[in-house]
Amino acid sequence: MANVTASHAAYRRGTVMAASPAELVVLLYDGARRFLRQGAVAMGEGEVERAHNTLRFGERIINHLDATLDFQQGDIAQHLHSVYRFCLSHLNTARMRQEPAMVEEVIDLLGELRDAWSEIAAEAERG
Repeated sequence: MANVTASHAAYRRGTVMAASPAELVVLLYDGARRFLRQGAVAMGEGEVERAHNTLRFGERIINHLDATLDFQQGDIAQHLHSVYRFCLSHLNTARMRQEPAMVEEVIDLLGELRDAWSEIAAEAERG
């Protein structure tokens, strides 16, 4: 089992190391959405501590995306900053109310952003 885990970790490291900047953003969105989905499931099952912990992982990724915005690039950075702040606020409210549906709304929103970044990455690869 340890060999499988080590192989998986090595594959993921290779994927990250070979990714373009836009592909890295896609991977971050994928990770955030995965953690938030786990949190929503735990929340729905009444597992408050597990929900909190997995939501925190997703929130850390959103915070990282926000912290790395380049505001010299124009209005898009300010727009993304507003979206990320909304997501974090919405997740906080979801946690207080124990409302998995609110977490799902953030997952959907991040999914739309992920798809846009995926298109950007594909266009950059085509050159």
